[in-house]
Amino acid sequence: MSDWLQRWKALDPARLAGMRRGVEKESLRALPGVGSLALTPHPAALGSALTHETVTTDFSESQLELITGVHASAQDCVQQLTEIHQAVYRNLGDELMWASSMPCLLPADETIPLGRYGSSNIGRAKSVYRMGLGHRYGRRMQTISGIHYNWSLPGLGNDDYFGLIRNFRRHSFLLLTLFGASPALCGSFVAGRDHGLQPMMGPQGEGALHLPYATSLRMGRLGYQSDAQSTLSVSYNGLDGYAASLQEALTRPYPAYEKIGILNPGGEYNQLSTTLLQIENEFYGTIRPKRTIRSGERPLHALRERGVEYVEVRCMDLDPFEPVGIAASTMRFLDIFLLHCWLTDSPGDSPAELAALARNQQRTASAGREPGLQLERGDTTVSLRDWGRELLEAFGPIAQRLDGELGGSLYGEALEQARARWADFDQLPSARVLAAMQTQHESSHLGFIGRQSAWARQHVLDQPAPAGLMERFDASARQSLQKQAEIEAADTMDFETFRQQYLDPANLR
Repeated sequence: MSDWLQRWKALDPARLAGMRRGVEKESLRALPGVGSLALTPHPAALGSALTHETVTTDFSESQLELITGVHASAQDCVQQLTEIHQAVYRNLGDELMWASSMPCLLPADETIPLGRYGSSNIGRAKSVYRMGLGHRYGRRMQTISGIHYNWSLPGLGNDDYFGLIRNFRRHSFLLLTLFGASPALCGSFVAGRDHGLQPMMGPQGEGALHLPYATSLRMGRLGYQSDAQSTLSVSYNGLDGYAASLQEALTRPYPAYEKIGILNPGGEYNQLSTTLLQIENEFYGTIRPKRTIRSGERPLHALRERGVEYVEVRCMDLDPFEPVGIAASTMRFLDIFLLHCWLTDSPGDSPAELAALARNQQRTASAGREPGLQLERGDTTVSLRDWGRELLEAFGPIAQRLDGELGGSLYGEALEQARARWADFDQLPSARVLAAMQTQHESSHLGFIGRQSAWARQHVLDQPAPAGLMERFDASARQSLQKQAEIEAADTMDFETFRQQYLDPANLR
């Protein structure tokens, strides 16, 4: 019996019903009208960014991160994400949550505010880490936002998850093409940089920039990319090799970062460390193996000690046509996609394949809708359209199985929607973004995303809120502030000692 057939037979109704997902959604706070970054502090009514369970900040004080719990269905996940939006919008005044992955109108790099988490050692460490990101990559790059989709299936071990991850990386071009929604950006994001983008100069003279066949500039060379990290060849052939690769990056000094130093001449912290990665979260990737960590625990230690618990899909753009940035049908498609990645035989990767996958990602991000675009597959090339069509055809039995076991037709409908978009690339979000900019907003990125952001806000606020939503949210905000105060009061160690102890390589084992 083939490995695929064995896995297929093992996929019983209880395991399918045990599939779980959750979402982390980043969005910049932006001012209405001009579409510029809101430079106000994280609103006090939203509680503590350090300890609140559902609302925090990402890189910037101006960058919200909304976090759902773990859900048994896509619809329940979207429902909670909507309720979090309802509560947050009621505390933002007239500010908007920017509806695009690519940023709003940005100020000078050094004036983009870093996230602040209070005076505790762990809070200071989070801010120093962000200071380091700014020095290493520039603050503008860190304002890019996205959706992280966290997914698990009962009964999967480390080898199962790493096989899934290898296939995900091989086939993620499909997700970038189907759901990429960042083919254009505001010129302020690349001011002073060599960017290779083409102007979309409208009558307003905003200076929007784009690539005509791009799917996701966020996932291309202008997005979360790093020359330093490109020197890091991380193997996904198993937990031991993956952990060893990260261990080296977390402990090996990097010359350019040694020049930055830990402290500036005034005695303030520039970064947490001078290694290639300050901490595990600095490693960029389209998907990560994850394990829930305990207080003070290093993520790599948690993975090594207790194994992979779930995967974090990191290549999803915010969809400006969806009120909360992602649709339930998109989540269902991701479920199908991830199940296929696990079910399908997954040979080990090699440095040559990793390099080819990086080239495929760049081609898809910058020109995924280009007619005849070719991707590398093994020793040959194949058209993106044909490869994607093969995958979408192979997904059929999985969608049928999910609908048969879980009831209804929602998975089949999600797959049919994807197939329709694949048959007509003008239906893809990236194509729709460019069309809307050109036909309705005089080629203005700020104008189009500003309108979509205002529409999303109104749409969410027009939905009936569950009884007691604001009372529960306000109580959570107060509790988070109290918890932060308790953490600060309990600190007895000076920050430098804390920093050195936390970064001790022994904690990674």
